[in-house]
Parts: sequence; structure tokens; C-alpha cells
Amino acid sequence: MATGGSSPELNLDNLRVLKVLGRGAMGTVFLVRNISPSSSSSSSGLFALKVFDKSSAISKLDSDRRARWELSVLSSLSRSSTNGYHPFLPHLIGSFETEDLLGWAIPYCPGGDLNAIRYRQADRVFSPAVIKFYLAEITCALEHLHSGGIAYRDLKPENVLIQQSGHITLSDFDLSRHFNQKKVRSLMLDAGGSQPKNHRKRITGFISSAGDAKVLLNLKKAKSARVNPVNRRRQSFSDGDRSNSFVGTEEYLPPEIVRGEGHEFAVDWWALGVLAYEMLYGTSPFKGKNRKETFRNVLMNPPEFIGKPTPLMDLIGSLLEKDTVRRLGYLRGASEIKEHPFFEGVKWNLLTEVVRPPFIPSRDDASVEIMTSTGVDIRDYFHRQRTPPPSPSKECRRSMSFTEF
Repeated sequence: MATGGSSPELNLDNLRVLKVLGRGAMGTVFLVRNISPSSSSSSSGLFALKVFDKSSAISKLDSDRRARWELSVLSSLSRSSTNGYHPFLPHLIGSFETEDLLGWAIPYCPGGDLNAIRYRQADRVFSPAVIKFYLAEITCALEHLHSGGIAYRDLKPENVLIQQSGHITLSDFDLSRHFNQKKVRSLMLDAGGSQPKNHRKRITGFISSAGDAKVLLNLKKAKSARVNPVNRRRQSFSDGDRSNSFVGTEEYLPPEIVRGEGHEFAVDWWALGVLAYEMLYGTSPFKGKNRKETFRNVLMNPPEFIGKPTPLMDLIGSLLEKDTVRRLGYLRGASEIKEHPFFEGVKWNLLTEVVRPPFIPSRDDASVEIMTSTGVDIRDYFHRQRTPPPSPSKECRRSMSFTEF
């Protein structure tokens, strides 16, 4: 059974898993080879395959809906451009569905994610020039999503992948949300969004201490840094004007989500500011000893900067404006970010023409010669995951070793 609208159907019998690229709440991502592609198929060669195991999901209804939503977003991105796929967003290669499994294929990014690259640096931070390059491409990706009514809502280094070309692509869209742009624009104007950009002001003390305490007292201890919706109501992904969902990764959540207020596209510009700070200093600006302290910092404390002011610091401060209406990007979206002095000299229409990005994966990074040439059947892999292991033995350890790739 094919899924995702017009996406090509993948034949599971022809797919062989070469490596596990990652595991998360919404599925396992594999490096896969199609061993019998048709000459006209876009699913030939190697690609990344995300597979959601419907039979083992802890919350089947919510997880299934989020998986199908991500698939629909990818399908929409693949159909939306008349001039080819967006260079900084993934496109859907194909999909499949069985009784137990739902999966979809996207291009493989051999460079890993932005966090892994940062950790390879001697001091685990990027230079302003490198930060400028990556922020510029991420801004373009978010601009494209917002133009289609999609708020990403999960920007973080782990979700910024590096293609073979060295350019970025965003991943993981299960927490994204579709907003009605006309309603959002109306809300913006009602909130004073028509004021001139020059009238921006930094607002401090915007929350009463009593209200702040109420928010913090209602926080529950999280098992994971990735926050699920705060209520039990069925989550809506589309046709909204603002969302009250409590979703995201806690160190990247903006004040409006922490407070449980309605939010829209501006949450992505806040996350861009957190990401820029982390790239510059190697830590997120509001990280506390626990979740409660992190959220208190988000609500009450400005980001701390070291050294004399720079355009990058000003950009970060403008993105991390706690008053949503005065946040850079709220009024005119990506256009405001692009006009900031930090990006002076950037030729936005020529970003894809940059042939020497800061990091280009070596051919060794993309090589799979060290892996088994035959690969593992996807259904067999998940059957093994569901089956309790037999008593330990050397032969058993050898047969199960693939799961540790």
C-alpha cells in the first residue's frame, strides 16, 4: 500500500538496510539500498528510510497521527515547487505501508548533523563566518516552510543535516503545524504588528512575578528533553490560526509556548536565535539545572553575551525577544532577518552556488564498503526487535550484532 499521496510506492522486497542512522520517538532511520531499482526510479542507489513501527508505539494513536503528518508534509514539499525541490529541505523519494510498518524515504545526508560537526571543532564552537553561512541557509528553509503555512517548531542542531554538497537540509517534521496565514496576519495586525520596524523596543518585566510563578509551579518533570503536548486533547496539525500545543525541545521553547499562550511562525525565529547562540558559545542560552530552572530562564532572563557587542550578538538578542510581537521576524518574516546587518554582503539568491561550504563530507563518510554487501531485510529487523533474545551465546551475539551498527 502506498502512502503520502502521489509518492512512489517502495517495494520492501527490494530494500536492504545497511546501517541504523538513528532512533527516536517517531521511528528508526536507516541507510538503505534499493537492490532492484527500475531505470526510471528516483529510489535507486542509497537513501535514508524512516520507519515507524505501529505495533510497538507507546501511544499508538498520537504516534501514528504524527508519523502520517510528517509524511504528508514531505509529500507536500515535494509537490510544491515548480522549479524543482527546495535545496535546503528534503523531498520524498517514496513510501510504503504494511500492517505493522509505515516508512518513507528521503535523500541521505552523509555529513551528519550540525551538533556532531560542532563537537568536532577544537573549542566546540563555530566562527561568525561559519555561523553566518548556516544561519543563512536555515533562514531560507524556514522562509519556504512559512510561505506554505508550515511552522517547523523543532529547530535544533540535531535536526540540521549536512548534505554531500556541504549544504544543509532540515529533518523531522512530526512536530510541525500548518497555520492559516490570513488569520495569522489578522492577529498580527490586531496585536500592533503594523507598527514600523524602527519602533521596536526591548521589554523587560513583561510578566508579573505571580503569573510567572504560576506557570513554573504547573510544570511537570520531563523524562525527555523533547516535550509532548501538554494536554490530552487530540492534537491538530492543520487549518489553525494559532496553536496552544506544548511541543518542542525544552531548551528551544519560546516564552509563549512555556506560558501556554497561542503561538505561530515566530516560534521558529526564537529557535533560530537559540541555535545561533549555541553555535557561538557551545551551550544554549537558557539551560538550567533542571526543566523548571530552564523555563524560568526562558521567561525571565535575557541571554548573556561575552565581549563587546557585535552584529551577531545583536541578531541573537533580536531573535530572542521575549515579547513575540517585537521579535525579529514577527512582522515580515524572513525578510527582516535577511536585512539584519549581520547578513550584510550575503547574496541570498546564490547560496546554492557556494562550492566550498564550511564542511564537506569526505567520500569516506558516505562510503558503506565496511558494511555487509547484502544488507538486512527491514521486516526481519523489526521482527528481531520485538522478539525477546534467547539465552546468551556467541552465535546469538553474532546474529544480533546488526542492531548495534
